[in-house]
Amino acid sequence: MLVVDDLSTGRRTNVPAKASFVQLDLRDRSKLDEAVARFRPDVISHQGAQTSVAVSTREAVRDAEINVIGSINMGDAAVAHGVKRVVFASTGGAIYGEVPEGARAKESDNTSPLSPYACSKFAFEKYLLGYYAKERGLKSTVLRYANVYGPRQDPHGEAGVVAIFAQRIKAKQSVQVNARKAPGDGGCIRDYVFVGDVVRANMAALEGRVSHPIMNVGAGEPTTTQQLADLLQQELGNQVAVNDGPRREGDLERSVLDPTLALGVLGKLTSLQQGLAATARWFQQQ
Repeated sequence: MLVVDDLSTGRRTNVPAKASFVQLDLRDRSKLDEAVARFRPDVISHQGAQTSVAVSTREAVRDAEINVIGSINMGDAAVAHGVKRVVFASTGGAIYGEVPEGARAKESDNTSPLSPYACSKFAFEKYLLGYYAKERGLKSTVLRYANVYGPRQDPHGEAGVVAIFAQRIKAKQSVQVNARKAPGDGGCIRDYVFVGDVVRANMAALEGRVSHPIMNVGAGEPTTTQQLADLLQQELGNQVAVNDGPRREGDLERSVLDPTLALGVLGKLTSLQQGLAATARWFQQQ
């Protein structure tokens, strides 16, 4: 196995000891091509990205350079060196736009990307399923993630809310719930998916066991940010102040995915209660 990462957010210690590792930026076309040519993988799991909606609204050009141009560099290297399949980590949490109350977004639903991040992810989906599939013969599977969380998630920088809350609650520090519409409304509604289920989805796709070109990877459980804070306080055994914050630019009010296809491939998914318990145990051990 070869791992390619620029370590701008990842850590070298997370790379398995038996894996080869090359530190490079996806935007470095020649070095990426060289790495793929040397290793000659059969499949590529393309997880590398600028992943923050907030950063994308501040730095839309940088977001596109990484998520579109960097991904094209990866796609071209895959074609040039005989890669049989690419699995692409896309976003279900942003690509569908606002999901109406009581509904869960299906893969067949219309997309409505509203942030630069969602637009860049959607653009490369089209490259893969259109250009690369039809003109270059590259097979691929698109996995649209909900909000991924779990053990080993880094709470620093532009990290996921579960990791940020877990770290702060463990340290008995206050947390902030950013508004859905107005401060005090409980915050945005999200679908949180446990990292173990995301790994299983990727393995199934890499092994060719996902027959659908696009598959949601989410639990289908709507949860407000306030509810998330309450659950983590219970799991970590600490009560902290929960402050109300303003709405953040680019945030959707409600995003929940339909997990029907994933359930057919993976079977039972991890509940939020189970996943948060495992996550809390990991943070307590650090």
